Amino acid sequence: MTFGITPSQTVGPYFAYGLTPNGKYDWKDTFGNNLVTADAAGERIRIEGRIFDGDGAPITDSMLEIWQADAQGRYASPADPRPRNSTFQGFGRTGTDAEGRFSFETIKPGSVPGPDDTPQAPHILVGVFARGMLRQSYTRIYFDDEPGNAADPILALVPADRRGTLVAAKSVQNGHPVYTFDIRMQGDTETVFFEI
Repeated sequence: MTFGITPSQTVGPYFAYGLTPNGKYDWKDTFGNNLVTADAAGERIRIEGRIFDGDGAPITDSMLEIWQADAQGRYASPADPRPRNSTFQGFGRTGTDAEGRFSFETIKPGSVPGPDDTPQAPHILVGVFARGMLRQSYTRIYFDDEPGNAADPILALVPADRRGTLVAAKSVQNGHPVYTFDIRMQGDTETVFFEI
C-alpha cells in the first residue's frame, strides 16, 4: 500500500464559526477585539483599519490576532517573570467585515526589552490569517507619536522607505485616541511582514 503526500490546506475562510463568532452563536467568545480590563492601567486606545489584497480589494473574510505588552511593558506570559498588576492579557482576535474593516479596543503598550536588552518602541504584534494562505503572516503596529521609533532595533532592520507600512496614524475621535493601520497583503505598498 502506498500513500501520497497529503495536500496542503489554506487557513481560511472557515474560521468565523469557531474563532471569530462575535456573539453570533450560543457560546461566549474565548477571545474578542476588546482587550481592556477594568484594572488595566494605561491609555485606552482604539486600533482600526482595513485589509486589502494585491489588487486593492478588501479582504472580507480574514482574521487578525494581536499580542502586546501592558502599559508598563510587561507581557502576560510565563516567559516574562516581572510581576503584573492587572488581569490584562494582551491577546485579541477579530474577523474583518464586508468592507475588510477590523478594530481593537486596547491600551497603548509600553516599551519592551529587545535584542541585547535594547528597548523597543511600543508596538503590537499582528498575525493575519486569510483565504489562500498556507500560513499566517506576521507584522507589527508602531505608533506615529512615539519618539522611540527612531531607535527601535527591529524597525531599524526595515528599509527606511518601507517603515511607514508599520506605523499607525493617530487621530482623536469623540475625545478618544484612534490609530489607523491598514494592511496590504501584496503590491507596491505591501505591508512589511516578518519571518517568525
